[in-house]
Amino acid sequence: MNYLSVENLTKSYGVRVLFEDITFGIDKGQKVAFIAKNGTGKSTFLNILASREGYDSGNVVFRKDIKVGILDQSPVFDDKLSISEVIFDADSEQITAILAYEKALLNPEDNETMQVAFDQMDNLKAWDYEIRIKQILGQLNIHDLTQNVGKLSGGQKKRIALAQVLIDEPDFIILDEPTNHLDIDMIEWLENYLTKENMTILMVTHDRYFLERVCNEIIELDDETLYKYKGNYSYYLQKKQEREEVFEANVDKAKNLYRKELEWMRRMPKARGTKAKFREDAFYKTKEIAHQRKDNSKVDIEINMNRLGGKILEIHHARKSFGDLKILDDFNYVFKKKERVGIVGKNGVGKTTFLDVILGNQKLDGGKLVLGETVVFGYYTQSGMKLKDDKRVIETIKDIAEVIPLTKGKKLTAAQLLERFIFPKHMHYNYVEKLSGGEKRRLYLLTILILNPNFLILDEPTNDLDIITLNVLEDFLMDFQGCLIIVTHDRYFMDKLVDHLFVFEGEGKVKDFLGNYNDYRLDVKQLESKQKTIPKETKPSVEKQKSEGLKTKFSYKEKLEFEQLEKDLEQLEIKKEGLANLLNETVTDHEELMKITKELGEVTIELDTKTDRWLTLSEYS
Repeated sequence: MNYLSVENLTKSYGVRVLFEDITFGIDKGQKVAFIAKNGTGKSTFLNILASREGYDSGNVVFRKDIKVGILDQSPVFDDKLSISEVIFDADSEQITAILAYEKALLNPEDNETMQVAFDQMDNLKAWDYEIRIKQILGQLNIHDLTQNVGKLSGGQKKRIALAQVLIDEPDFIILDEPTNHLDIDMIEWLENYLTKENMTILMVTHDRYFLERVCNEIIELDDETLYKYKGNYSYYLQKKQEREEVFEANVDKAKNLYRKELEWMRRMPKARGTKAKFREDAFYKTKEIAHQRKDNSKVDIEINMNRLGGKILEIHHARKSFGDLKILDDFNYVFKKKERVGIVGKNGVGKTTFLDVILGNQKLDGGKLVLGETVVFGYYTQSGMKLKDDKRVIETIKDIAEVIPLTKGKKLTAAQLLERFIFPKHMHYNYVEKLSGGEKRRLYLLTILILNPNFLILDEPTNDLDIITLNVLEDFLMDFQGCLIIVTHDRYFMDKLVDHLFVFEGEGKVKDFLGNYNDYRLDVKQLESKQKTIPKETKPSVEKQKSEGLKTKFSYKEKLEFEQLEKDLEQLEIKKEGLANLLNETVTDHEELMKITKELGEVTIELDTKTDRWLTLSEYS
């Protein structure tokens, strides 16, 4: 059953053609990925499908009786709405019943309202639906639905938008970079969810493991032409290479024939017979093939690295905390040449704070950090990208250096360097604001690398970069002779580049794990499997407790207290996480920092006290 039909679609901006006469269809149950270089029209294509942008010619037709859900790369909401109002903005009787039931729970004394809500849940069979909603919200770390959307970060809004799409259960989902701003646990959950669910998907993503495990078809936009591959990412790589080899062979063959035919054309008299005319027509077709050019432009990085001395970075007995929230607790490490470290851990455990400590942006509470005299940091972070939109591309580079030293004593002008970074001459005088998101990321990366760092720290470097650029960046980093620290949710990127991991486990504990992310996840799963086989300690039987005169059940008052504690603990956890995120990401004012730190300490103490009481009461539940 066909869900989407695209026929002879053409889109251009003036003389620039993004795609021409592309045709494809998506049937029920297909999970399709759309791949293209940055700046070649991915976002425009998705905007056309979402009816936000027009096109020059062709047709885009969705099946009339299906519901389409769209996850934007950067969702925009009405800042006045609460999370609940955004997520449950769906025309569904089940959602309406669930909202009514949740509201009734807030006033349990109103028996009549509670009974009506309960019956409605039964009639619509909404209980399983409610469980599913809570599972989705829980996995995406969305708990306090009363929060105002206007106070959320871009990453939180992306998770809200994803929850909204999944809860709405559309027949056909369009996903634009669904893994951006998700931690690795969330990505793996979403991967499994989309794989198991019988849904139809069209997605744009740079996450290659996600492509490999979720998609069963890939369409690629390359040189204004659409190519289709009936398989996952591995199959796509294999068939793409075969296609390009055939293309090159055909062009080489046509060039040889063209040279022979050109000689014949020059010898032939102007008056030609029918056979000669046929051969002349064939000559022009051969000429067209022989002069075909494949756009093989790629990022070529040869930046000269500053010499790195014997002493690089030493961390001795490092301690760092915010109130009762420990980030580092007696952490020790001595960096050696060519270190390649990945950093993993849940959001809020202090990964960004750790990077700030290394860079000298935050001071340790105890211990010391010794930095070698020859170390030159290069720090790539999403929050650090401050390109000026009113600057031209070439001015952005020239503001840093007119001439850039390369390896082996070579030099490049700013214009030449831009060309090596897939910024052709016609783009040099474009304003930065005209660049796509991925092109801005590439330009930002270039501004860091031309400073010749020998210690690179990359915080989520893969967001918005196309797969072609990622592959070449990985090749560069494989040859990079300096030290490298990577914080990323891109498992493929991390697996390819790191030798060991700093695993932030919380409470100031940092484990040095030898191996890449895949090795680490395998180790965790093996440990979890062993723990499941260990017999749990059983509670004494009720009869035994009675015979020993022990208390065996709640009083009514304790039951109410226990239920209230569960609600309080959830709210306190959310509050603690929010305060921790503020400290790690946004707070720079000293007074504000002290205020939040004090509040975090108070929340942590209250959380510990109520947790102890909850544990005591849970013995009787």
